[in-house]
Amino acid sequence: MKTIMTVDDSATVRTCLEATLGEAGYRVVQAIDGLDALDKLQDRAVDLVVTDLNMPKMDGVELIKSVRSTPGHRFTPILMLTSESQPELKQAGKQAGASAWVAKPFRPQNLLAVVQMVCPAA
Repeated sequence: MKTIMTVDDSATVRTCLEATLGEAGYRVVQAIDGLDALDKLQDRAVDLVVTDLNMPKMDGVELIKSVRSTPGHRFTPILMLTSESQPELKQAGKQAGASAWVAKPFRPQNLLAVVQMVCPAA
């Protein structure tokens, strides 16, 4: 079973992601912001990180940069899930190392299609 870390400061979004991904056969680890995610990544392997852009303490772009510089997670796929759609923000995410971008609010089947492209369940 593949493990996905979800990183979002909204408990509602984290719960929705856990339900969507869990029903699709993924194990889900939740983090409330970028710093929490980095702390949890130190002692566990994940197959995919799904992160929000706008979060307190450490935003999604900074998280991506940090994950990309962490041994063992350099090539972990990272999906940016955000309500932001400005081209310059997408470019910043891409330059930091985001593998894909999905807009909020998301439709579960659309999210799963992207997740399965970068991290097939089986």
